Amino acid sequence: GMGPKVDLTEIIKNGAVIVDVRTKAEYAEGHVKGSLNIPLDQLAQNLNKIPKGKPVITCCRSGARSGAALDILKGQGMEAYNGGPWTSVNSLMAK
Repeated sequence: GMGPKVDLTEIIKNGAVIVDVRTKAEYAEGHVKGSLNIPLDQLAQNLNKIPKGKPVITCCRSGARSGAALDILKGQGMEAYNGGPWTSVNSLMAK
């Protein structure tokens, strides 16, 4: 088993930072309000833009890039979760 499924709604309530790792052009077409846009290929160089001490939820278009972003953040010892498609994260924000 995969263990308990993470409740992203709770993590969002706890002040999570949403990091959208799509391109600037994709982000401009629509995104989670208040999210940070750091394209995946620039993430490693821009970790300082992510506030310290807060959980991070990564998102993208389908969940593939956000999964890669998750590995980078976890590799830095950060508390991070893959939110998958930005639209799913967006629907959680509305709760």
